[in-house]
Amino acid sequence: MLILHDPQCAGYRGASFLPEKPERVIATEAHLRAARPGWTWRTPGIAPEEIILLAHSPEHLRRLDEPRDFDPDTPWFPGISGHARRSVGAAVEAARHAVETGRPAFSLMRPPGHHASADTAGGFCYLNQVAVAALAARRDLGTLKVAVWDFDAHHGNGTEAILGGRDGFLYCSVHQHPAFPGTGSSSSASCLNWPVRPGRPRAQHMESLRASWEAVLSFKPGLILISAGFDAYAKDPITDMTLEIEDFAELGRWVGGSGVPTAAVLEGGYSDDLPQLIGAFLAAWAQLI
Repeated sequence: MLILHDPQCAGYRGASFLPEKPERVIATEAHLRAARPGWTWRTPGIAPEEIILLAHSPEHLRRLDEPRDFDPDTPWFPGISGHARRSVGAAVEAARHAVETGRPAFSLMRPPGHHASADTAGGFCYLNQVAVAALAARRDLGTLKVAVWDFDAHHGNGTEAILGGRDGFLYCSVHQHPAFPGTGSSSSASCLNWPVRPGRPRAQHMESLRASWEAVLSFKPGLILISAGFDAYAKDPITDMTLEIEDFAELGRWVGGSGVPTAAVLEGGYSDDLPQLIGAFLAAWAQLI
């Protein structure tokens, strides 16, 4: 297992930015290093602008440097453009590693990305690292088809907007609905959504996840990218979902048994148990539990 991580990613914060606490990735780093000392760690580089422009407009990149908030959930911070570009760099590197080696890679970075559209930041997200990585894989790695599997509790409206309708891409999302951002209640040919009502029993939620995973595999992708959000956890403070730690381990087992090159990036997850949730998912993916 390759972990892409740069401690600088926790270098932005503010009282108005709760519950998004970038420090949570530092606690997760400590947990993973102690629990899995044999895993490989690598510091990612900043994604070059020409790769980011595969998914985002030049105007949006310029906007990231303007010192004004995007919305109440997405404040501007000094250096946020660099933080977001490092997060994209980690996702692109994780995808390249998966394709070139066939081995798993996980981006343990902040900020997240799946709510960022081509020209808009939102929902704690500034640049859409999964969408950029997917587009770069198609362009640079000879990957004919790329599937994005998003099990974050919130619909990845930005990823759907960027990839939807493009040849060679499939986006599959299982998410709480109704909930922020209010999208994801219907599907299209290239964007399949499984809305889950708040409080839905674990077994039924897992059925939706299984159906979405089967759709990913049926697409026969050359690369799977995962928007790995852990806020569907029963104890997450900002959602009303019911998954437990063993369910995230089960998702990891599905991924580990697919035989398809796969990389994942951290999206949401706001419980203090985040290190254990990520650890269970990754260990099962690596077929260690």
